[in-house]
Amino acid sequence: MNTRPPALSLDAQSRVWVLLAAGACLLPLILQLPSLVALGLGAAAVLVVAASWRRPLPALVRWLLPLVLVGGVLAVSHFAFGRDTACALLAAMLAVKPAETFTLRDGRSLLGFALFAPFATFLLDQGPLSLLLGLIGSTLALAALLRLAELESGDGRHPRTAIQRLITIAKMMAIGLPLAFVVFWLFPRLATPLWGVPQRAMARPGLSDHMAPGEWVDLLNDDTTALRVQFSGATPPTSQMYWRGPVLWNFDGRTWTQARWLQGIPAAPMRPGASRWNYELELEPTDGHQLVALDLPTATPSGARLSIDYGLYSQQPLTALTRWTLHSAPPVEFQPRLQHTLRAMALALPPGYNPRTLALAQKWRRDAGGNDDAIVQRAMQMIRKDFAYTLATPLLGRNSVDEFLFDQKAGFCEHFSSAFVVLMRAAGIPARVVTGYVGGYRNPIGSYWQVRRSDAHAWAEVWLAGRGWVRVDPTAAVAPDRIYDTLADRAPGADALLGAWVPAPIFNAGDWLRRGWNDFALGFDAARQRNLLRPLGLNNLDSGRLIGLFSGMAVLALLWMAWLTARVEREPNPVLRAWHRLDRRYARIGLGRFAHEPAARWAERVSLALPHAAPQLYELSWRFNNWRYASGQPGREAVALVKSIRQHRPVR
Repeated sequence: MNTRPPALSLDAQSRVWVLLAAGACLLPLILQLPSLVALGLGAAAVLVVAASWRRPLPALVRWLLPLVLVGGVLAVSHFAFGRDTACALLAAMLAVKPAETFTLRDGRSLLGFALFAPFATFLLDQGPLSLLLGLIGSTLALAALLRLAELESGDGRHPRTAIQRLITIAKMMAIGLPLAFVVFWLFPRLATPLWGVPQRAMARPGLSDHMAPGEWVDLLNDDTTALRVQFSGATPPTSQMYWRGPVLWNFDGRTWTQARWLQGIPAAPMRPGASRWNYELELEPTDGHQLVALDLPTATPSGARLSIDYGLYSQQPLTALTRWTLHSAPPVEFQPRLQHTLRAMALALPPGYNPRTLALAQKWRRDAGGNDDAIVQRAMQMIRKDFAYTLATPLLGRNSVDEFLFDQKAGFCEHFSSAFVVLMRAAGIPARVVTGYVGGYRNPIGSYWQVRRSDAHAWAEVWLAGRGWVRVDPTAAVAPDRIYDTLADRAPGADALLGAWVPAPIFNAGDWLRRGWNDFALGFDAARQRNLLRPLGLNNLDSGRLIGLFSGMAVLALLWMAWLTARVEREPNPVLRAWHRLDRRYARIGLGRFAHEPAARWAERVSLALPHAAPQLYELSWRFNNWRYASGQPGREAVALVKSIRQHRPVR
């Protein structure tokens, strides 16, 4: 015989609380997923809630919908598993769960799973917006659980309002704040983590180790921050802000790629010029190893390596925001002697591609003789005269360089740099493509430079006898304002959805606050923790002192939690709280009220021992009984009663 009680159904208000809290928890996670995945899962969540508002969806739909969403996520990730894939699958499950959430058990299950979403968000982003949205979602989820507890108890005499629930949850969260701060500031941190987090499976926009026609359009339209730079001392002119990234050597007729084996060869000789730039670079996470530095870095920072072509690579994956202290200088000579193998690589072209470009380069070589510089200048003059800059370009065919140089004559940096290097190689001049960022926007609030992903750029380097590698930027010959003043004429965010209506100072302040958050929270590492108490005379907290300090502060925080918990759990009604305090006063002299004793009977017993206190205590007990059993609601009588009880003292 089945004696299991029937499941308690959710009333309309409780279900709204559950769905609202689950949506708030899901929102920060959705915002960190790739656009296509985020739009699909967000739309699915809204449609599921709308379709199942009054009754559960049919069982077949509830089975098929998760399969469709999971299949879509795996297809977008190309069936590669990473932390973003796992987060997207969690979001998919939360999006379909409301289809069957109609009982108290289902509501608690949805809220329990929804609380994982804000924490999963921090695997993808640790910014202040993600933290704020995560706190809002977690607070609403706890408030919804409180609502479900009220529903299960069946005590509807004094239901809490929404504001009262949120205040109760805020008090509960405040209990643990001191311990959270102690753990954040003083819990011993390791210089390197014991374990790593799986990398992303779905690539985020950014620099990569290859470049093909049309691939950079999305990157050049991405207005998010790639890096921030704070110069100490002199600041280079914007025309010299070339942030060097991957160097591309190999060309198969369509795609340029890095020669990875060159990353293990030490840096080539370089003689720096008189100008020197010292700066701190704050790099947003990319999940790769590629760093960027002002062209050219003169030293290798700790935790990185410098390759022969002056590509800078971190030893650990850049899965979180990192800071690097760098030094750079424009070169006077850069690898003045080119080894045979590198020369062959810098001249290699695939056979059977771009015949018109090869013919033009051979003609220029015959005209210039052995003057390589003349060929470079001739190519730049042709670009200045006949070419235009635009992002609206059709996809090029097999002979992409021929189509660009002789037919289209319009494009953006990936077209110009690729065509220029092919033209130079065809003329017998060693050349390679360099990618990175160019320019920057100076934030007037923090006096630092912000470089965005839309500042991504590709330029060329040619090898000239006596000078070595020389930077040549053919795109700048067409649109120097696009190269040198990428952000100077528009505020950050001007291309965003509401950019036209939001003043530039708002964006400046927002990015400045984000940078401050990075410094305060994300940049607080083991080294900064050791120097935390330097202003108090403790120059370096070794492991023993740090553990002792953490233990002492943790004990204080736990005592605070215990005291605050007692206050939170005390009687919320002021009249009952005052009455219990009165009972404790009489208990000190041996006349406390018994647990089973009514107020009037207690007053009679006290009058036998303390006749002088009897009149006042009789009156208070009568007023208390009248309040307790007549209404029990706050009002003028309750306020006066509390005042009278607080003033009464036992009189012998």
